Amino acid sequence: MIKKLKTFTLQVVAGGNIATVIIMMFIGFSDRLNPATFPLLSNVGLAFPFFLFINFAFLVFWVIFKTRGVWIPLAGFLLCYIPIRNYCPLNVGHEPPRDAIKVLSYNVWLFAGWEDGENNSNPILDYIAEQDADIVCLQESGTNEVGKQKVDSVLNSIYHYRDTANNGSGNTISIIINNWSIFSKFPIVSKENIPYPSKGNLSAAFKLMINGTEVIVINNHLETTGLTVEEKVQFKEMMKGETGADTTKATSRMLLKKLSRATTIRAVEADAVARYIAYHRSTPMIVCGDFNDSPISYAHRTIAKDLTDCYIETGMGPGISYHSNGFYVRIDNIMCSEHFKPYKCRVDNSIKTSDHYPISCWLEKRSVTSKK
Repeated sequence: MIKKLKTFTLQVVAGGNIATVIIMMFIGFSDRLNPATFPLLSNVGLAFPFFLFINFAFLVFWVIFKTRGVWIPLAGFLLCYIPIRNYCPLNVGHEPPRDAIKVLSYNVWLFAGWEDGENNSNPILDYIAEQDADIVCLQESGTNEVGKQKVDSVLNSIYHYRDTANNGSGNTISIIINNWSIFSKFPIVSKENIPYPSKGNLSAAFKLMINGTEVIVINNHLETTGLTVEEKVQFKEMMKGETGADTTKATSRMLLKKLSRATTIRAVEADAVARYIAYHRSTPMIVCGDFNDSPISYAHRTIAKDLTDCYIETGMGPGISYHSNGFYVRIDNIMCSEHFKPYKCRVDNSIKTSDHYPISCWLEKRSVTSKK
């Protein structure tokens, strides 16, 4: 009787493990689904780490109770190698060569933290100055005239070239808030906005002259979740299990509806950026910014199609870049064309002033045979 019960239990566990692997595979490759066609499935990538953890728990179970069953979770890890690497790459770091350039991308949240610095300084500005990157791309970098003077007083001595971009829509306040900046040690030749319909987002392409070579740097801020502060608080409470069944159900429906709508908008923006990248594929290119989407998403996969994701290629761990309101995921990225080799891409969680952590990477220029 005990033997039959044990056999039945192992069969149930095996079935649960197989089901977990199937779901994990579906979620892991859900970035192939266009949100315009499958809006309700467009955010399931956020659940990937949850099922990854469950599969690992099954592995521990089999190691303890029936080693022959370990092939199920191991097969799951093997089948999901690509999404696992996208979500949590494990790379051995290599020192960049001396001629590599450093790129920093940072959503500065309107330079939050003026009140935190000593002598009216700003921790974010101090951080950017300390990093001494060759190219700095900032999102949500708008500020008033006084703030602009303070930004200039810190960064103008480091960067001789700078430019800003906005989508030019909305009122004056909206334009100030929806502002993107680039600071460079290399000349900025020109800029253009990548056209797509949006009032609060932008992808701006700046042409830089780097050591005699024209390089396109695209600074992105794609559609946000659209959640209000109150709704983000509700989500955080739900994740902590602090809400009742009815509230959890209502909050889940609201989140699914809003996230699906935002992902559908973001897909249009990502398609536009991808078309621009494909059209200029012969030109060396750096693409960075706040994608507002996880590494397992249509937006990320679409933009990264013809590029190298520098964090996936050289980073270590999940690299969570957004750390507020219960959403903990890597939504900030640096990518490059085949004309560059990335080194030591990292998300720096040592500065918590903004709701985003900065991401940086070293890029080495390399020769590429032109494609016809």
